[in-house]
Amino acid sequence: MLTLTQIQQILEEEHLLREFITPTQWTLTAPLEKNFEAISYDSRAVDQDTLFFCKGNNFQQSYLEQALSAGLTCYIAEQPYEVPADLAIIVTDIRKALAVLSMAFYDYPQKKLQLIGITGTKGKTTVAYFTKQILDLATNKKTALLSTLNTTLDGVTFFKSKLTTPESLDLYRMMAEAVENGMTHLVMEVSSQAYKVARVYGLTFDVGIFLNISPDHIGPIEHPTFEDYFYCKRQLIANSRQVILQNEIDHFDLLQELAAKQSLPVITYGNEKADYHVQPLEHPLAFALTSKNDRFQLDGDYEILLAGDFNKENAAAALIASALVGADQQAGRQGLAKALVPGRMNLLLKPNGAHIYVDYAHNYLSMKSLLAFAKEQHPDGKIVVITGSTGNKAESRRAGLGQAIGEYADVALLTSDDPNFEAPEKIAEEIQQAINNPHVVVRFEADRKAVIEAAIKQAGPNDAIILAGKGTDKYMTVHGENLPYEGDYHLAEAFIKEGGTEVFSFKK
Repeated sequence: MLTLTQIQQILEEEHLLREFITPTQWTLTAPLEKNFEAISYDSRAVDQDTLFFCKGNNFQQSYLEQALSAGLTCYIAEQPYEVPADLAIIVTDIRKALAVLSMAFYDYPQKKLQLIGITGTKGKTTVAYFTKQILDLATNKKTALLSTLNTTLDGVTFFKSKLTTPESLDLYRMMAEAVENGMTHLVMEVSSQAYKVARVYGLTFDVGIFLNISPDHIGPIEHPTFEDYFYCKRQLIANSRQVILQNEIDHFDLLQELAAKQSLPVITYGNEKADYHVQPLEHPLAFALTSKNDRFQLDGDYEILLAGDFNKENAAAALIASALVGADQQAGRQGLAKALVPGRMNLLLKPNGAHIYVDYAHNYLSMKSLLAFAKEQHPDGKIVVITGSTGNKAESRRAGLGQAIGEYADVALLTSDDPNFEAPEKIAEEIQQAINNPHVVVRFEADRKAVIEAAIKQAGPNDAIILAGKGTDKYMTVHGENLPYEGDYHLAEAFIKEGGTEVFSFKK
């Protein structure tokens, strides 16, 4: 519950309050006393005891009118509306107001949890799953998870996430539910949009992990420039109590400077100059962690189930973060040994020896890392990549995908990947324009399932097939609808079992 007096206090402390408006007066002080039993930004879910937030770029007065017709008496907005409401609370920033009032309404659940926030252009989900698995052992499965892929608020039951970082009201409702379920820790991915639109405004993380940075999410409805994207990303550092950084990432000096300005302790991982040195071992899934000052007692050898040296660094970040909130080395070693991440370098083998990698790679950095790894592991075979790019968002990714393909692949089979309202052919053409390597064979076919089947059937013993973008997703977004789709991993598994040597004719 929230009282109007509490709302006034909170908004004044955050310098967000403009005024209160009733049908008879404008005032800077709450003109009446009222208790709010619910808060909502959905006009379909209100009653007389709800505080309704008029938020969103597409908000229309008709939504407010709908809410008032359902019994609503009070709303909060950045401007007054000509509607018959008992009270309007006018604020300078509705999204920030939503964040601070939501945390108060749900009784500040973040104070009852150890919070680990993870950001970066790539690797967030992998680190989140690694950390969750380690903390499951350390806390007896009392660790909640908010990731791009899935969410769990009781430590064991997962459901598909709608956003990488939920809207602030939903975030604090989920946190409160996690606390009610007995959770003691929360691991969450923090997107650049979360800071861009104030979803995590006012939230402080016990541990903040900054993995890497490269251009992504730049477009008309996301970030206008890389500078804006990077600025939003690094707000995680400014809002954490202690920070973990990869010591070779772009703009490392600026990130370190930001942490120093706020007197935040920083722990680095990466090469021999870092606090913790990550050293790949001869076994392809093993690595050693060493430190000159091993205050967390993490020095030793570890194994993971995901391919690629970059995932060994992701594992190191998870180990350090988990140690900061109470996990020991045994939990770290056992957790990493069993942690699987959906759509992250999952490996399937064709009976003749061909490797099929299923991964969510969707931008230059992730595609480059994936293809470079495949090239290194399969020097005598063809590197065949099957990919597309999502429609109606993050258009800048397409050139990056093409660039990475041109640098490492032998064959590019361009196909559908949630084209939405765009034509898959148009998206494929934009990827192809950036390949810039005449030696790469490029073909297009909209039917992703047919492309995967043909590629696997034709794969030779030394070849690597890269299924990038969809991972285990069970849908294909077309014209605003999520149509049923088997998922790349399931399809590849089924086609391997079927065998066969059919040849598919790809269209140019």
